[in-house]
Amino acid sequence: MDADIAGTGVAAAELKQFVERIERLEEEKKAIADDVRDVYAELKGRGFDTKVVRQIVKIRKQDHAERKEMEAILELYMQALNMT
Repeated sequence: MDADIAGTGVAAAELKQFVERIERLEEEKKAIADDVRDVYAELKGRGFDTKVVRQIVKIRKQDHAERKEMEAILELYMQALNMT
């Protein structure tokens, strides 16, 4: 069993392992975010609208039924505001 930190019941070695795992994951997350940013830059360089593509990515994450419900509510609100 790992030694407690000053009798607090906190296992120092285990805590250190968790912190190091989190640090590695944060580094990986940053690298992935950099990669995504690069893809969007390439997309923009090819003439695509990145705002629209971001919206498409967001929509594709949604459940089909959830998306249809959101679209129906959006249409209803737009009609109420005379935007259609």
